[in-house]
Amino acid sequence: MNLVCLDLEGVLVPEIWIEFSKVSGIPELKRTTRDEPDYNKLMNWRLGILKDHNLGLNEIQDVIRKIEPMDGAKEFLDRLRDMTQVIIISDTFEQFAKPLMEKLGMPTIFCNTLKVAGDGTITGFEMRVKDSKLTTVKALQSIGFDTIASGDSYNDLGMIRASKAGFLFRSTDKIKADNPDVPALETYDELFGAIRRSL
Repeated sequence: MNLVCLDLEGVLVPEIWIEFSKVSGIPELKRTTRDEPDYNKLMNWRLGILKDHNLGLNEIQDVIRKIEPMDGAKEFLDRLRDMTQVIIISDTFEQFAKPLMEKLGMPTIFCNTLKVAGDGTITGFEMRVKDSKLTTVKALQSIGFDTIASGDSYNDLGMIRASKAGFLFRSTDKIKADNPDVPALETYDELFGAIRRSL
């Protein structure tokens, strides 16, 4: 049985931290997993910036509620879910994901959890498992699924390479150049067609 595993940010919705960077006026927060392969290092750095600026979950959620899926994303996801099973595997957090999932038609998402104090201060984060995307894909394969994966960032490469077919989607020139063997696609029609051929 086939199972398509998609990244969330950069594939279906804009990068949350980039959107928050624009609204908060803190350019440092534009840094994402397209720039920093070590997710724990990136998140700890982000939390330090939030603390320095006295910003917390409430301010981030206010921005997330205004984020819309990328043009054509919901239609792509609907077409894909009509054809096969789909799971979104993301390094985002459940406190961030819910309003976005509602706008995408409530697909299944595997993500992580923030530790939040009563006043909304983000005090830490809890990853579901180490290397969550690769680990999840391997676990799905261990129970009989053939996975097809797509994402845009360094932290997606593990699940892309471990799957029977994998694709970069709207990735950076550097990531594409560093991984010339991974097909790099730019439109939802291209990605849909590539996945359909892989099923």
